[in-house]
Order: sequence, then C-alpha cells, then structure tokens
Amino acid sequence: MKHIELKYPFDNSPERLDQFISREVPDLTRSAVQRLIDSGMITVNGATARASLKLKGGEQILIEIPPPAPAVPIAEEIPLSILYEDADVIVVNKSAGMSVHPGAGTPDGTLVNALLAHCDDLSGIGGEIRPGIVHRIDKDTTGVMVVAKNDRSHLELARQFQVHSIKRVYVALVYGSPKEDKGRIESVIGRHPVDRKKMSGSARHGRHAVTHWKVIGRYGAVTAVELRLETGRTHQIRVHLSEAGFPLLGDPVYGGSGRLSGLKDTKLRALIRDLGRQALHARTLGFLHPISGEYLEFSTPLPEDMARILEYLDETVS
Repeated sequence: MKHIELKYPFDNSPERLDQFISREVPDLTRSAVQRLIDSGMITVNGATARASLKLKGGEQILIEIPPPAPAVPIAEEIPLSILYEDADVIVVNKSAGMSVHPGAGTPDGTLVNALLAHCDDLSGIGGEIRPGIVHRIDKDTTGVMVVAKNDRSHLELARQFQVHSIKRVYVALVYGSPKEDKGRIESVIGRHPVDRKKMSGSARHGRHAVTHWKVIGRYGAVTAVELRLETGRTHQIRVHLSEAGFPLLGDPVYGGSGRLSGLKDTKLRALIRDLGRQALHARTLGFLHPISGEYLEFSTPLPEDMARILEYLDETVS
C-alpha cells in the first residue's frame, strides 16, 4: 500500500478536493481519484469526504493507493456449482472464501477466474477485471449469484437491480433475540468515518439502504433470521443487523467475534469458531430472464457449516 500525505496551503483559493489531488499527484487521473474517494482510501483531517469538498486551507489529506490488480484475470480450472446456464446467463452457488472478482491482494482464485475457464462468452461491460459481474456478495458469504454472458443481458439485469425488482432472500444466524418477530431497517450506508475497511449506517455520506427481516428460529442466545433486500449496498445486512444489536455469528468485522466468549455452551462456541466467517447465505435469487422475460428463481440449501450449527441448535431446544 502506497501512502501520500498532502496539506492544502492556507494562501490558496478554495478548490475541490479531487482537482487538488489530481494536480498534486500527476500519476492519478480525476477518475482514479474519484474511485479512491468512493472506496474510502482518501481522507481529509481523518474523515472520508466527497470529491466536491472545497478545501479552504490547512486540511491534512491522506491518500492510500492499493497495489494494482492484474491487467487481465487468468482462466483457472476451479470447480463451480452451476445452478443454471444458457446462452445469456449463468447462475452459480458461490462457495465461502471465494472473492467475486480480482482486486488488491486477490489476483486469482476468484469467481471470475473460474468463469473464464468455464466459458469465454462473458459480458464485457464490467471491464476486464469484472467480466459479466452484475452484482456481488462478500467473499465469505455463500449463495446464489447471476452472471451475464453478453452485454444485452448485462444491461437488462443491471436495470432490474437498479429498480430493486430482483428477489434476494438471505438466511443469517445472529447473536441475541429480537423482541419483534419481523421488521424493517432503513438507513444511509456509507464508508465508516474512521475505519475505512468498514461500512456504517451513521456515515455522513452514503446510499439509501433497506432490509426487511423476520425471525425463523429462536434458540436463546442465537436467532435464525430470514432477510429480504430491498436495496443491495456493500455489507448491508452485516451493518444493519450489527447496528441493531444482533451481529452475525462469526463476523470478524461487525462484532460477531467479540460476542463468542459470552456464550456458555462450549459446543456451540466450537461450532461458531469452526465456521470462521460470517453466518450469512444468499438463499434465493429471482429475476426476469434478460432476453426471454421469463421469471426465473433459484434457491440453495444452507452450506454445511451453517447447517451444522442450526442442527445443533434444533437439538438443544427440542
């Protein structure tokens, strides 16, 4: 990671943040600066800021530039769980530990690398690093994803995601027991003002996010929850549930690890420790086929690690 520190001179006239950085750091284009700002890699006086922020003098600016990702992902023979495929789309059940596309620190071993070995007709709209990728789920979240195999399909699927018409249902295991049986969480989610690796529902700048939830199983210190996404922001479910006081089991970023030691059940603690990730599964994905218009819906069972925990919890309350 490359670090650059700048200070805006007191005797300068007010200037936009992105203009100042692109002038002072010639290697960064305005679009590159915008991407760094959007990803929380640029802070002003220790806080994230908009590209349009007017600098007035004395501001301390920190720029963190991640190492470049490979120019073109390589095809890798990685096993895929394919739920459906035709000439326009491919639907997969993504496994835990697999990133969706290459990025800083993850040059290979991703879903994109596996798809390139499986088929050579992915949409190019996502660029060379993200061919066919219309949406993402976290590296350690399992479940259903759809990938576009041509540009026409990509554009139509992207439109459906944009208007929130796609059905997305998740299952999560969380700490605690909500008082209500169902509810709706709404907030603005953006980059955390201090920890740039996290997202937050109290960010100064962010995007509107809505999650609908309902309890599907109560087990004392742990609850099974079904969630329907109205929007699809980065880490949305993890942020919403954690800030509501019910972090996901095993979540190392949003409080799911800190609650582990408070459990009295030693076997349950061991099962959660073996999970090694957040207990979140994208169970159902429903959408209109981008070419035929036919409604398609795909569901997958819980992965083995989450199923083991749920089976044990069912035994303890029966």
